[in-house]
Amino acid sequence: MNNIKLVILAGGYGTRISEETNLKPKPMIEIGGKPIIWHIMKIYSFYGINEFIVCCGHKGQIIKEYFHNYALNSSDLVINLNNNNLELKNKNYDPWKITLVDTGEDTMTGGRIKRIKNLIKNEKFFCMTYGDGLSNVNINKLIKFHLTQKKLATLTACFPPPRFGAIKLNNNSLVSSFKEKVRETNSFVNGGFFVLSPEVIKLIKNDKTKWEEYPLKKLSEINQLVAFRHTDFWQPMDTINDRKKLEDLWLLKNCPWRIW
Repeated sequence: MNNIKLVILAGGYGTRISEETNLKPKPMIEIGGKPIIWHIMKIYSFYGINEFIVCCGHKGQIIKEYFHNYALNSSDLVINLNNNNLELKNKNYDPWKITLVDTGEDTMTGGRIKRIKNLIKNEKFFCMTYGDGLSNVNINKLIKFHLTQKKLATLTACFPPPRFGAIKLNNNSLVSSFKEKVRETNSFVNGGFFVLSPEVIKLIKNDKTKWEEYPLKKLSEINQLVAFRHTDFWQPMDTINDRKKLEDLWLLKNCPWRIW
């Protein structure tokens, strides 16, 4: 899919995983030795989407430095001290075009999208996702669904990952049944992985606008928001336990999002 742009919201504080984010921005937390934002970009790149707009905020300079040095760190390097020439050998990096934009330290998710409106205003549609969640959602099918529905916005509806064991109690407070880490099969959540028309930016007032509040609610009210159902793997990285779960899957070579 040539010329499709992916916007990645990568500027939040990540307070629920502060053990890591006191040193680096949340999208730079590593899974298998690579930042989670790299994993997200590899997913989209598998589907031919190689142009990225990263909305930076909290500790955004670390993201910029990582990608500034990406080609250097992904290749062998020949240094000629006689003429101070550098030459990259055995290049092993992706054909990505990455625009990293400082969208403000305290800007909300909607405000970050509005801040990069000039970069996507001429697109028929663009993809958007958060910088902290992994999935094996089929991006081709997601985009095709969006185009078929002819609405302004499509979100990916996912089942939340199981977090807690479910118990049933009888009248004497005795546990009558226990199921380890079940999930509500009828309850979908917003898993991100959006496809959007640039027209949605008109619904974003300013930096204080949260994408998940007024814009999405208004799109729903005017029947311009549809959901692409994804019932397979989806895992956000909100906590240290979430990170450990993703790391364990990587180490076990059982990572459903690794489609490349």
